[in-house]
Amino acid sequence: MEKNPRTDLGFRALPEVVLAGPTAVGKSEIALLLAERIGGEIVSVDSMQVYRGLDIGTAKPSDIERARVPHHLIDVADLSEPFDAAQFVRLASAAVAGVRSRGRVPILCGGTGLYFKAFLEGLGTTPAADPTLRAELESLPLEQLLPELAKGDPLTFEHIDRCNPRRVIRAVEVIRLTGKPFSQQRAEWASRAKSPGVGSFGLMRAAADLHCRINNRVEEMFHRGLVTETRQLLERGFEQSPAPMQALGYRQVVEHLRGERTLADTVELVKLRTRQFAKRQMTWFRGQLSLNWLDLSHAEPAAVVEQIAREIQPRR
Repeated sequence: MEKNPRTDLGFRALPEVVLAGPTAVGKSEIALLLAERIGGEIVSVDSMQVYRGLDIGTAKPSDIERARVPHHLIDVADLSEPFDAAQFVRLASAAVAGVRSRGRVPILCGGTGLYFKAFLEGLGTTPAADPTLRAELESLPLEQLLPELAKGDPLTFEHIDRCNPRRVIRAVEVIRLTGKPFSQQRAEWASRAKSPGVGSFGLMRAAADLHCRINNRVEEMFHRGLVTETRQLLERGFEQSPAPMQALGYRQVVEHLRGERTLADTVELVKLRTRQFAKRQMTWFRGQLSLNWLDLSHAEPAAVVEQIAREIQPRR
């Protein structure tokens, strides 16, 4: 008789399964099919899907997908609330414990590398945010912070998204609080990295394939109403929210609504920025996490899921 994966103690004994990779690679589809295959629940590892109201631009799972498989850490924060890696670790740990208590397998799926690393390896030694200093830095224009970052931490300056105020502000904040480069502290953190677990997978595609999927996803987001969603968020007064309205896609649409570029140019810019972001994600994952990489370029999702299931099945 064929085993029922939902009651197979072998899969239930797994601590968790990790599915990481760049945006639009196909993580969500694999996670859904895998959860159904092994009796799992999905824990989202996405720094923007935690926010209520950021739906289209973050490619949140649909109501139908959430009905198929339970999802966790989606819509857990208001746009006005700060959310960081420490909060993610706390909520994710509780979610994983809950999934295990139900005799199911936690599947951590997403593209926010820092959250993966914090959950798997600990939060590191970087200091907590200082409210007074953070407020001061947030009041300064990005053009004033970038030279300070370049001087204090050339390595981080070289690799950081310089158009993302949240990340630049955090890097400068750490430098000011500790007197040390942000990259040095992250290097010390990385030195404690673990070997890849039996269930740790990175998902990838050939560049041309991934770029095509990104372009299609961006066009679909605009078709579904990304501009309208962003306009509604602005009408609710969320333009000054420190993190959410700096999210990729929303930031460019806000600039379009201010009259800085046409809609057609905005769509193309979001495609470009998303492709650049995906490249940075791949670089980060390869350098910071130890993963077993699977190429999805010419593979059927069901076949990939079966490969993962075979690899994580404990030896009897």
